[in-house]
Amino acid sequence: MCGIVGIVGTSAVNQRIYDALTVLQHRGQDAAGIATSVDGELYTRKGSGLVRDVFQQHHMLELRGNYGIGHVRYPTAGCDSASEAQPFYVNAPYGICIAHNGNLTNATELAEVIIREDRRHLNTTSDSEVLLNVFASELQRIGTPRVTPADVFAALNAVYRRCRGGYAVVAMVIGHGILGFRDPHGIRPLVLGQRDTPRGPEWMLASESVALDSLLFKFVRDIAPGEAVFIDEQGRLHSQQLVPTVRHTPCIFEYVYFARPDTKIDNISVYRARMRMGDRLAEKILRERPNHDIDVVIPIPDTSRTSALQLAQKLNLKYREGFIKNRYIGRTFIMPGQEQREKSVRRKLNAIDLEFRGKNVLLVDDSIVRGTTSAQIIELAREAGAKKVYFASAAPPVRFPNVYGIDMPATSELVAADRSVDEVAHLIGADWLVYQDLEDLVAACQHDDARVAEFDTSCFSGEYVTGDVTPEYLERLQVERSDAAKSLRRERRGRLKVIRGS
Repeated sequence: MCGIVGIVGTSAVNQRIYDALTVLQHRGQDAAGIATSVDGELYTRKGSGLVRDVFQQHHMLELRGNYGIGHVRYPTAGCDSASEAQPFYVNAPYGICIAHNGNLTNATELAEVIIREDRRHLNTTSDSEVLLNVFASELQRIGTPRVTPADVFAALNAVYRRCRGGYAVVAMVIGHGILGFRDPHGIRPLVLGQRDTPRGPEWMLASESVALDSLLFKFVRDIAPGEAVFIDEQGRLHSQQLVPTVRHTPCIFEYVYFARPDTKIDNISVYRARMRMGDRLAEKILRERPNHDIDVVIPIPDTSRTSALQLAQKLNLKYREGFIKNRYIGRTFIMPGQEQREKSVRRKLNAIDLEFRGKNVLLVDDSIVRGTTSAQIIELAREAGAKKVYFASAAPPVRFPNVYGIDMPATSELVAADRSVDEVAHLIGADWLVYQDLEDLVAACQHDDARVAEFDTSCFSGEYVTGDVTPEYLERLQVERSDAAKSLRRERRGRLKVIRGS
């Protein structure tokens, strides 16, 4: 999962892109990058780490121009090195930069065609670079001296024909403007905002509406699935529906975990969706354990707070903050490597023993993926004196990998894969475990004004909405995504650095 932003302004955009990326930092803490342009010149800065670490004052001063794009990344399958920080750039035609959130399911096949037929070179294994070169190749075929909106949309028509998967993209054509587009299923989010200034309108594209809010841009609308927008240097907006929306299926895990609660995606409030998740989960607990002996409900900060508070109110139970979070430790789910994730849990959370001692506690989390973090948190609760530790997940069991841009681990590393609820409870050390039912999660994310009838629920259901995910593809992904494979890639890069250094 990544965060993307693009701005066409009437004044320098470097600081505003930086600020937007800090707001979207929760979507990726592995790398960050910004590209801006003025008078046909390109200025870039990118690197590994948080936004505040990648950009120093002298970097910001060098990022000149009234339009640009930015990206924050966490590593996805096969993409976990500093060289794959975005935005990516190709010099022909015109000079194009791209920032991409999502994953192409046919990236391997596309890469072969790009090298063999399009005669283009790829520097990395990232599907984002593949997507960039597909667009650049198609734009080059048109071959006009100056890019028009019609040219951009014609090239993107071919991109939609060639690329499959889930993706939201912002791109910059140097000397021309910014474009944004979204996959035909709307799996990955992208929103459009506007701000009026004395010198004319300014436009912004971002992964989440909260980025617009922070920069005082007015939310205009979500980019529709299969739609592209192009904003030229003069601030004129052009849009076109390039692919009919057959099924609008946004990723439901955005509402469960990734998006900030104060954002809206496809006219659905993440905060309200999580409240409804708490309501539905409470109803299930009452059905399954009407005579429960829960004394207190404690959230696992931060994502589960909204659901946990609503659940406690529905059950008429005390809600307490039992864990204090060190805010300088990143989100463990998106950390590269199991060893790093395990070490970070104890550094990130500390229990307030007064809230646990002698009590039957219900811990509430947004989801359970590998189970190792849940097991350590349950252990913390017991060490703090809890008599019994129950565990509730606001999401259903994660049994399948996500192939549309969330680097959920290989199936063999998912704790719920091929295990019953009782077996998972035993493995993580809970006295009792309750999961949200999938139909309740879907209902929690729906409301009358959203105009979203269904969601991508593939990590829970195993149903992949693009229809092109085969067992062979999942098997290849298993090899690429396992912690062992990632560790081996890091080791090889380390050896290569030593050889180059010598």
